[in-house]
Amino acid sequence: MTVETSPEARPELPPQSSLSTAAARNLASTTKSAPQMQEITSRWLLRMLPWVETKGGTYRVNRRLTYTVGDGRIEFVQDGANVRVIPRELGELALLRGYDDEEVLNALAGRCVQRDFRAGEVLVERGTPAERIHLIAHGRISKTSVGKYGEDVAVAVLADGDRFGEHALLDGDGTWDYTATAETPGTLLTLTRSDFHAILGTAPTLQAHITQFSALPHQRQNRHGEAEIALSAGHTGEPELPGTFVDYEVNPREYELSIAQTVLRVHTRVADLYNGPHNQTEEQLRLTIEALRERQEHELVNNRDFGLLHNADFKQRIQTHSGPPTPDDLDELLCRRRGTKLFLAHPRTIAAIGRELNARGLYPDHVDVGGQSVPAWRGVPILPCNKIPISKENTSSVIAMRTGEDNQGVIGLRQTGLPEEYEPGLSVRFMGIDERSIISYLVTTYFSAAILVPDALGVLENVQIARRHD
Repeated sequence: MTVETSPEARPELPPQSSLSTAAARNLASTTKSAPQMQEITSRWLLRMLPWVETKGGTYRVNRRLTYTVGDGRIEFVQDGANVRVIPRELGELALLRGYDDEEVLNALAGRCVQRDFRAGEVLVERGTPAERIHLIAHGRISKTSVGKYGEDVAVAVLADGDRFGEHALLDGDGTWDYTATAETPGTLLTLTRSDFHAILGTAPTLQAHITQFSALPHQRQNRHGEAEIALSAGHTGEPELPGTFVDYEVNPREYELSIAQTVLRVHTRVADLYNGPHNQTEEQLRLTIEALRERQEHELVNNRDFGLLHNADFKQRIQTHSGPPTPDDLDELLCRRRGTKLFLAHPRTIAAIGRELNARGLYPDHVDVGGQSVPAWRGVPILPCNKIPISKENTSSVIAMRTGEDNQGVIGLRQTGLPEEYEPGLSVRFMGIDERSIISYLVTTYFSAAILVPDALGVLENVQIARRHD
């Protein structure tokens, strides 16, 4: 039942006695913020890298000649994400021990094909034909077979520098008597029997060597694998002093400056009429540069040619003991280089490090970096970098590095003094106004990074960062 109210019974609103706020806003000057951008991060990597002037757009890293023939392990050359076997290192194979024909070894090395594998991938299966040799550049591979009573048994665990399937190069009827499964992601090179015989058929010296092995002369080197510098110390009298020279790599690594650029477009009407209180062109340019710097840091971490994750030496990549980033893992990463300047990790990885420390009753130190207090381990700051990727399996990496040219560390590369330079190494060039009244600016930055010696950079890989269920 509804009750109708007569107009006489309705309450009357008091008449408006002042200007409403909605109307008043038509005459007000609104206070406005500058444009905000969520993508902006702390970019610690760009802040901590010492930047080296790179004239000519290329930086060459000259090193002492380094290879260690005779230690039983294969060594490789890394060029970004691309891996090549050192031809002389093929002498570690029993079949080629003592063979020194450089031209033939270069041809064999050129036939080796790179293969990247993932954790859990079966690389060879027991009972299948063996048609190629596998040279492990990086990663851990387990060999399993069948025991006396039909059970699976572990045969061996292979890692960086090992190989398997050497018999496949000559035995046309050979089969695999074990299964090889990848325990971690990694990289290997393969040489097929057909490719080996293609070289063998054109190399009389190799044909003669196959049936007669000779011992390879001992190559003198220091404990780092560098060609030894002959010295004499502690002598008396007038002994004959050794002569020496420091040998260099014949083909040193060269880093060319990479580029990140975009074209910023602003309509003249916007630039002319809507510049108060904020200059539209300057704000557009500021946000564009921020995005460009974010991309620059991403490339320094992830680029396959010069990015830190892809250029870390295989011997400087380690695995966690149990999955999560424990203090023991950080210590092992730290002890592999002198003068470690900083750790870089994804913020979620830093949280996982904190959980592992707290679980052991430990609390990270804090150090001052650029006026900010950041967590540290053994006095080395742990800085966030969200450009370090997280896999679908919730694993990530922790980077440790020594920096600076004087310390033979990691350095950033850039060239300053560019035409119309806006910031060091970044230029903003006016490109003109088109027929639609659009002003265009070319925004460009040139950059790269170089690792001066292999132990300047280390990576803790496959770090489990998901919270464990108790």
